[in-house]
Amino acid sequence: MKLESKLFDSIRVKPDKERATQDRHPVCEHPGCKRPGTHKAPKGRDREGQYFHFCVDHVREYNKSYNYFNGMGDDDVRSYHKDSLTGHRPTWKMGVNREAAEGPDGHDTRADTRTNAQRRAAQAHRPRQRKLLALEKRSLDVLNLSYTARGTEIKARYKELVKLNHPDANGGDRSSEDRLREIIQAYNVLKKAGFL
Repeated sequence: MKLESKLFDSIRVKPDKERATQDRHPVCEHPGCKRPGTHKAPKGRDREGQYFHFCVDHVREYNKSYNYFNGMGDDDVRSYHKDSLTGHRPTWKMGVNREAAEGPDGHDTRADTRTNAQRRAAQAHRPRQRKLLALEKRSLDVLNLSYTARGTEIKARYKELVKLNHPDANGGDRSSEDRLREIIQAYNVLKKAGFL
C-alpha cells in the first residue's frame, strides 16, 4: 500500500484530548469528592434502573449501609421473599381452578373440573377427523354421500352410479356421459386423497 493514497487522506483520527473527554466518567456523587464515579450503586426500591455513580471508596461505604428493605415491616419483607419464589406472579394450588373450589352458589366446582378433565381426555383418545377440502366435499356431493363416508361405502356407491350412467347400460344413449365423467373424476379425487 502507498501512504500517499487518497483513501488514507480521508481517514481522520481524533486527537488524544478529545478522546480523553469522551472516555471520562461522571464525577463521584458523594459530597465533596472530585474523583471519577466509575462504579454504579442502585438508588433503592421503587427506583429500579436508576443508579448513583461513586468512586471505589464511596461505593464500598454505600454498599455497607445499603438496605433494599429499608422502611418495610417484617411481615412485608417475609411476603416479598415468599412472592420472589414465583417471580412475583400469582399462583394457585395444583388441581384447583383460579376461582375458589366452591362456586358462588355453594356448589363444589372441583367435581365439575374433574368431569371436564375426563371429557377432554376421552376426546384426546378419539382419532381426529381431518378437515375436508372443497374438492373432496364436492366429490362426495357428486356421489351423493355424507362427509363421513369412507372406503367400502364410497366404492359401493361408485359401482352403483357407474352402472346406472354407463352408455352400455342405457342402450347406447350418450346423454349420461357427462354425469359418468363427473362420477369417475370424483372417485379418483377421493382415491388420491386417501378415502379408500
